[in-house]
Amino acid sequence: MVESPFDVTIEVGDVIDAEPFPEAEKPEMTKLWIDLGDEEIQSAGQLAHHYDADDLVGRQVLCATNLGSVRIAGFKSEALTVGVPSEEGYPVLVSPDEDVPLGALLY
Repeated sequence: MVESPFDVTIEVGDVIDAEPFPEAEKPEMTKLWIDLGDEEIQSAGQLAHHYDADDLVGRQVLCATNLGSVRIAGFKSEALTVGVPSEEGYPVLVSPDEDVPLGALLY
């Protein structure tokens, strides 16, 4: 049996801080600081189309954590926060229906 159908590691994290990211080239970017349980990471996403930064704090999100990191306008984004496109094509976050342990892996 296959251990995981994914080549990417997707973990549950808790957004511990978020702020608008106007210095990024893409519009509506948001900086996120995410607690994975055993470490804290940073992520940037085009989330302000659907979310105010303050409303993201305390929310559990799914993060692809083994893709490497990129610098966006000087901010180190260490994970891809997982979303699906809305009808307008902007990310809508994917989250567990109930609180689960931080760092839990998607399977």
